[in-house]
Amino acid sequence: MSLSKEKSTAPRLRVVLLAATAFVFVAAGAGRFMTTDAAEAGSNQDAPPAPIVTVANPAVNRIIEWDEFTGRFAAVDDVEVRARVSGYLEEVAFEDGKIVKKGDLLFRIDPRPFEAALAAAKADLAGAEAELINAIAENERGQRLLARSALSQEDADRRTRALGQARAAQAAAKARVDRAALDVEFTEIRAPITGRISDNFVSHGNLIVGGAQGGSVLTTIVSLDPIYFDFTASEADYLKYIRITDKGAQAGLQGSASPVFAKLIDEDAFAREGALSFVDNRLDPSTGTMRGRATFANPDGVLSPGMFGRLKIAASGEYEALIIPDSAVQTDQGEKFVWVASKGNIAERRVVDLGPIMKTGRVVRSGLAASDKVIVSGGQFVMAGAPVAPQGVGDRIAQLTNQ
Repeated sequence: MSLSKEKSTAPRLRVVLLAATAFVFVAAGAGRFMTTDAAEAGSNQDAPPAPIVTVANPAVNRIIEWDEFTGRFAAVDDVEVRARVSGYLEEVAFEDGKIVKKGDLLFRIDPRPFEAALAAAKADLAGAEAELINAIAENERGQRLLARSALSQEDADRRTRALGQARAAQAAAKARVDRAALDVEFTEIRAPITGRISDNFVSHGNLIVGGAQGGSVLTTIVSLDPIYFDFTASEADYLKYIRITDKGAQAGLQGSASPVFAKLIDEDAFAREGALSFVDNRLDPSTGTMRGRATFANPDGVLSPGMFGRLKIAASGEYEALIIPDSAVQTDQGEKFVWVASKGNIAERRVVDLGPIMKTGRVVRSGLAASDKVIVSGGQFVMAGAPVAPQGVGDRIAQLTNQ
């Protein structure tokens, strides 16, 4: 009885196990298909859209590169006014800090001692001239007597020598008169040049020392128009200008005919035009620099000696350059690059060699072509090899950089 029950129960268990196994496989398959569909749906939802960027072709302009140097303005003429004679200062005849013209009276020294010396010298001259007249007469008389043998040769020679001495004494007396007259003239100290005068260093009533050695400095005068601008250029810059000149272009310290421009510390534009007027004949071995000088007109007197300024000087001949906005340039560990929308609107990183910043943007020496579509806006969202959605394709860089 038990055996027959066991035999009848076994087939039913096998059927149940097979059914359960089939359900497990079906459930597993359904789960696998559901997982795949969900993954694909999730993947489609996570994919970001291509970033929208603004692109433009580089502008092609003919430009001249410029170098800038720091320097100071200097007077063409800088004079220390000194007295030529000693005496008491009687008058100061100018206003401190004003413009004076050449020949204007600046100081007057008490002239009375020098006028007295001049009068004495004139008296000595009159006496010397009287002696000369007498010596001439004696010599002529002696010559007549000698011709009649009424005078010895020795006496005749003595009269001739006396005549020579009288002439010498008259010349010396005349020289003393001229010197005394100069001393009287030197009591009036006049402006040797036209320019701006400083204040008076010695007040009225003081005893001043004159003469070529150790004379008192009374004031100073500096000329204003024209005016120099002194600066120094590095040895590398000087060599660069030589190379440019060798190629037939006039620029920098080698192009004296080229204009230069200057601005003051409170000016935004290089609006003052001048010309390069001097380049030294050797480099300073202690600093490795070359000294240069430009000359500027200064009719309004705004430029003053010692004033700080900036000088702009041509650093190249005229050439065609590619120009992009400086904002399009990015830096990666010292390497400069830009993003370009290549064929198929794929972002491509281009390493570039940059030139100076011009009014219209940054000069690119190498790394780009005029036909490249440079990403000028939206580059912060770009990755190399990733698609981009460009807008504004065309030669718009000149417009963008002028805004």
